[in-house]
Amino acid sequence: MSRDLPPLSYLRAFEATARLGSMTRAAEELGRTHGAISKQLQLLQEHLGFRLFEKVGTGIRPNRYGEALLTTVTDVLDRLERGYKNVRNLAGEPNVHVACSATFAMRWLVPRLSEFYRQHPNWRIQLTMHAHSRSVQHDGVDVRLSWDRLSFPGETVGALPLADVVFGLVSAPSYPLKAHVARRKISTRISHDATPDMWDRWQSAVGLKVASESELSFPHTHLCISAAAAGLGVALVEHRLVSEELASGKLIAHPRTLRIANGFLAIPNPGREASPATAVFLSWLREILAQKSSTVVESR
Repeated sequence: MSRDLPPLSYLRAFEATARLGSMTRAAEELGRTHGAISKQLQLLQEHLGFRLFEKVGTGIRPNRYGEALLTTVTDVLDRLERGYKNVRNLAGEPNVHVACSATFAMRWLVPRLSEFYRQHPNWRIQLTMHAHSRSVQHDGVDVRLSWDRLSFPGETVGALPLADVVFGLVSAPSYPLKAHVARRKISTRISHDATPDMWDRWQSAVGLKVASESELSFPHTHLCISAAAAGLGVALVEHRLVSEELASGKLIAHPRTLRIANGFLAIPNPGREASPATAVFLSWLREILAQKSSTVVESR
């Protein structure tokens, strides 16, 4: 008997758009164009015979029909993904779905995954980029990796500690970082849009109040790092993320740092059963994180 159902791609487009409140963001997450998402939503609504969304400001949100459908679609997609993953695991190909920031993935995790695959050649680590994911429950993610325990304490319930983190000031070697900090004034402060209060935490931890003539803010940590390396100012970043630049001398670091005990966390998806494969991956991650980082080049 044939089923009276729309294509799965329509339902995925609907779920992502409803959850994110934006066709643009849904297109980015699913790797499709904005036009493709718009067309799939149009065809889904034509299949149903009524609209599923209403406009809110510059975005959209599900109407009462959309909310009802979203509940069903989310549950079905979650169960479908769990079943699919179970079959893959039965076939001897464990899969761990990890959400983390793009900066951490590019600068630290991906360059070290070859070590994990040497130990587990038939496994698959699937990465989802979340600059600051507030929830992984509906994304099919097994675990989220987070540096910001202090910024979002409410999200750390059930979190598993992985390592301490160390935040410090970095700049281009041409910038007299240590001297300017000693005078309690720097030219330009470089901040991350999502954690502007991290500078206040650093100042409180080291006992210094450092003013700045101007400020730059970026939505991604790797942009903050690039700006500092280009001589645009002083950035406050976690040292592991700039280990190569510090070792090569492309960046220099101020000696006074903010250390956050167990600041790097693994936050399991509360909507998914913890898998043995995830535990193995996190154990490997703790071991690698515990290894000594490259030599830090301090500022003059």
